[in-house]
Amino acid sequence: MYAIVRDRSRCLTLRAGDELWVDRMPEAEAGSEVVFDQVQLLKKEDGSVAVGTPHVDGASVVAEVVDQVLDKKIHVHTFKRRKSSERRMGHRQQYTAIRVKEIRG
Repeated sequence: MYAIVRDRSRCLTLRAGDELWVDRMPEAEAGSEVVFDQVQLLKKEDGSVAVGTPHVDGASVVAEVVDQVLDKKIHVHTFKRRKSSERRMGHRQQYTAIRVKEIRG
């Protein structure tokens, strides 16, 4: 069984037991539950598929917040030739680690 859900600006394919990183959820704390209720597609164990227009009625995915994590640092180097202009910047993207508990629907 799996579901395709909409999480703010992205679509996620989720199965029960999956652990993944999603864009940072600032209000979520470790140990709390997050419910994704915008299910766009739901495939059940018996092979039947429910496609939403735009969402499947009564379907939701429950996930547990594991932690707030930081990705590895990337370095960006910019320069303009012959102008004596160089700049080096670093960036670490923030994510929320979640574990899918169950798919309802």
